[in-house]
Amino acid sequence: MSPFLALLRRDLGLLMPGGTQGGVLPLLFFLAVAMLYPFAVGPDAQLLARTGGGVIWVAALLAAILPLEKLVAGDVENGTFDQLHLRGISEELAMAIRLAAHWLAFAPLLLVATLPAAALLGLSGETTRTVLLGLLAGTPGLAAVGLMVAALTAAMRGGAALAGLMVIPLAVPILIFGAGALARPDESAILLTAAISLVLVAIAPFAAGAAIRASREN
Repeated sequence: MSPFLALLRRDLGLLMPGGTQGGVLPLLFFLAVAMLYPFAVGPDAQLLARTGGGVIWVAALLAAILPLEKLVAGDVENGTFDQLHLRGISEELAMAIRLAAHWLAFAPLLLVATLPAAALLGLSGETTRTVLLGLLAGTPGLAAVGLMVAALTAAMRGGAALAGLMVIPLAVPILIFGAGALARPDESAILLTAAISLVLVAIAPFAAGAAIRASREN
């Protein structure tokens, strides 16, 4: 097995549900929001159908924040990235692999959970399809933002709380266009969401790698 696949397998083992850093908490949180929202706004089916898609997007953003505390900090503390550097694996490559593992660990489960969440909120089939396409386009960007912020705050005291505060404003463009697709008859907003995600995915390994090197020098 190539060292890159081995590293991806290791990261997935850490981040997937049941791993030492993973868990079903983000998924349960996502479903809990979908279940509690109808109780908060009442049984108005039209109101739920009109606002449910946006609620799913907000729940997805908040669920993506939950794993950030352990996304990078644990490996910074135990020197894993130092060992990878000594073996010729750059911080940028390690972060690119961690980004792929992070997305694979939470996004597919989130997409599957969107189906029961949409049913709980009374969303139509077309609206559910739009939400799924938007999340498929937007979750790579959410994962990229989360990785960058986790790397920046890994060596800071109270970094977990700061990470959550930093992710939300950075993820607003994805949220605006992703949720905005629900109000447009075409798919231009989804395409814009995908474009933003691609830019973030391209930037994230370099920004996160630079943050890891900076934490090592400090």
